[in-house]
Amino acid sequence: MTMNQNIANTNHRMREGWLVTAVILLVIICDQISKIWVKTHFYLGEDFPITSWWHIKFIENNGMAFGMEFLNKFVLTGGRIVAVGCLIWFLYKILSQYDFRRGFLVACGLITAGAAGNIFDCVFYGEVFNNPMPPEVAIAFPEGGGYAGWFEGRVVDMLYFPLFTFTWPEWVPGVGGLEYEFFQYIFNIADASICIGVALLIFFYSRDTSLALERLFIKEK
Repeated sequence: MTMNQNIANTNHRMREGWLVTAVILLVIICDQISKIWVKTHFYLGEDFPITSWWHIKFIENNGMAFGMEFLNKFVLTGGRIVAVGCLIWFLYKILSQYDFRRGFLVACGLITAGAAGNIFDCVFYGEVFNNPMPPEVAIAFPEGGGYAGWFEGRVVDMLYFPLFTFTWPEWVPGVGGLEYEFFQYIFNIADASICIGVALLIFFYSRDTSLALERLFIKEK
């Protein structure tokens, strides 16, 4: 490989690296701005319909995507931090050593940004915000201190898309006669970023993912 080719490859990798960094920062910034705005302008549980199928509804959870909760808080936050560290390492490796399609790199950046986004809530929000009773809204850096300690904050969710509802037929076992709402989960920009990134990998970049993992493990061995 000639010197000019080496320089061209280095410049290409730097451009791709800056692109991925920009994607990660943009997602995290938008995610945090939306969360802080909702937390300081909405009381917990407040539901503001923008359209019949799109609401801003303020809820909090312990950190699982789409409001799910089944892990210890510290385990969840610690695991998320480790996962983000692994994703950053993975991105560094594929950016510095291999040439992959730009869409694959962006998808990995979206997943990394989404995983990192909720860490800020878990680590800092308990110390930064209070937890007033509705209809009061939270304030930042209250005199009496926050509602929890470090790593004990709750994740802010607000994106709610109740697209339609229907009633299950009576003959359906277990749910017959019950009303079902689609889509009932409430999430945030970080959650959406993870889902979009994973969907891109599954539907468009599965071969890139397999190739990256294969090369990394072979290289490490």
